[in-house]
Amino acid sequence: MTHLFLSQRQRIGQLLVVLQFGLLAWLGWAASAPIGHGQWTATSTWLAALSLLLGSWTLAYNRLGNFNIHPAPKAQGVLITGGPYRLIRHPMYSAVLLAAGAMAVLLETNSGWLVWCALALVLWTKAHLEERWLCEHHAGYAAYCLHTQRFIPWLM
Repeated sequence: MTHLFLSQRQRIGQLLVVLQFGLLAWLGWAASAPIGHGQWTATSTWLAALSLLLGSWTLAYNRLGNFNIHPAPKAQGVLITGGPYRLIRHPMYSAVLLAAGAMAVLLETNSGWLVWCALALVLWTKAHLEERWLCEHHAGYAAYCLHTQRFIPWLM
């Protein structure tokens, strides 16, 4: 790969990470008032709990240091296919979307769901690029993709 190609990958990855965290920050800021006033609904509570469970389960299998927030795989990273990765390829992205959904529910406005949709698009793009790059990095990744879904088990 040429340096220019690697540089383009890095810039695209950085842009996606900035967008991801910017959208999450906006949701967190907008939802801070209902959260601060304890205005949790049953739906937002369930979504937040599912996010916490899935995120914790994922970190139990894919330890810090084996992955990064950038879509490019770590040079020494190991392919993880156990735990939540048996069912979905991007459980941490799914956990982020669940947490963002909990915040969008609390906002009770269309703007919260528009930001959630923008975040979903950013994470889908990030996952798509990550998968292409993981196929180059791990010989078994393409076969793994054939029997796991991207974000939701048995659906997508």
